Order: sequence, then structure tokens, then C-alpha cells
Amino acid sequence: MLMALCLVAFGCNAQKIDNSTVKTIDLNRYAGEWYEIARFDHRFERDLDYCKATYVLCCDNRINVLNTGQKNGQFKSSSGKAKTTKEPGRLRVSFFGPFYSDYRVMMLDPDYQYALVGSKSAKYLWILSRTPKLDENVKQAILAEATRRGYDVSKLIWVKQ
Repeated sequence: MLMALCLVAFGCNAQKIDNSTVKTIDLNRYAGEWYEIARFDHRFERDLDYCKATYVLCCDNRINVLNTGQKNGQFKSSSGKAKTTKEPGRLRVSFFGPFYSDYRVMMLDPDYQYALVGSKSAKYLWILSRTPKLDENVKQAILAEATRRGYDVSKLIWVKQ
């Protein structure tokens, strides 16, 4: 009843997603460069192409993050940090001082060649790859997994690489 009232009165988005994480992750293998293949639109990456994320594992089990891309031909970058949590596939990432957001690795290739990443909210979703292009069969498998988890994959923006 309360949910229905929320939907009617406030137009709440009650999209139910499964954002559970992978059961294990080797951060040494996850570290390195990832190409952003697709993402949901959000203001901090709006209109960016040629996006990459580089993760560098530090000795204190923290991760330095460097995101790069191009907007209107201009190089853009932002650096941040991530820290581990008790949940193996969930990190806490910050680009703005003490404010951290969830980073959930929900699907990970056994050879660490591609990943499906979300957050605690249904508003964020990324497809990452070690290469600028994904094999079509791999792409379809990732899309099927995202759909199974409740994400609307029609909202994905395919990033120019």
C-alpha cells in the first residue's frame, strides 16, 4: 500500500534489480585498464567518448582510480580512490572528498576480460572490457545477464572507442 501511494503521489521509480556481486574477485587481476563499452546516462560522464578507467591497487588494499575520456575533442580526466568492503565484489569509490558510492562487480569474465558493473541504485550500469570492442556473442551474454537482473538495457549508451 505504501509503495502504491509513493508511486502515485511522487512518481517513485520502484524498479527492482538484482545488483548482487560476484562471489570472489582477485583485485590484482581486476587492476589495470578497462574500456567503457556502454553505460547508462548520468551527468558526470555525459557526452564523453573514448572512456577508460584505470585501477591501480595500492599496498594498503586501496585502489587509485583514473577515469579518462574525450568531450568535443577535449581530453577529460578525473581521479579518485576506492576501498574494499567485506563483500568481495563491492567497492566504495570516491571522486569527491569523503563522499563514497557503491561500485558493484556483478558479472566478471573468468579471465578478467569483461565486466558488468552497477551500484546500489538502478540508475547506474556499465559494461567494461579490456579491449575497445566486444565480441558480439559476449556482448549478447552480458546484455542477457543485465536484463535478467532487471536492468533496462535499451537505456544503455554505446560509447565510441
